[in-house]
Amino acid sequence: MDTTQMDSMFDYVEPDPEFFRATEAAENSSTLEGPRRALAVLIRDHSEDAADNTATVVAELLDEGGFTVDAVVDVRADQYLIRHAIETAVVGGVDLVLTIGATGVGPRDRAPEATREVLDQEVPGIAQAIRASGLACGVIDACTSRGISGVSASTVVVNMAASRSAIRDGMATVTPLVHHVIDQLREYRVDE
Repeated sequence: MDTTQMDSMFDYVEPDPEFFRATEAAENSSTLEGPRRALAVLIRDHSEDAADNTATVVAELLDEGGFTVDAVVDVRADQYLIRHAIETAVVGGVDLVLTIGATGVGPRDRAPEATREVLDQEVPGIAQAIRASGLACGVIDACTSRGISGVSASTVVVNMAASRSAIRDGMATVTPLVHHVIDQLREYRVDE
């Protein structure tokens, strides 16, 4: 059977533009319900680190990425304190917890271990994307980071290296991925 015979077998129906507008509106209302809230945890190794403007940069990038920033908190590089900051944000109901720093191989680089303790499930693709993007851009600390990513309750948690270039490149990479995961979490949320 050639294509002209196939074409005559089926009637072409012009799509209804109202259907597409209604479908798009339904998709947008389900995925965009309410603001997306984020909290950043800056993990500091030295007291002089607090003098830089990393908090401002992180808050601006989160805002540009479509998040309302609840807070940017400073935490000493201590596994218990890092875990406590993440848990507090999860209990507070934020959509995203972004940890900055303590993802290397030094003795106080404990963000991955602290994060793993609070995750219900890992989402390794986000951390892999950060490393791949860092490698492509020459951001050494991003591509050698031990950072992990996952979900705790209905909060996405992502570890990121602390250099300015790692933060900028990481946020460009992470933002669409995190929004996708948040959409899934909101779509399949079980209301109690």
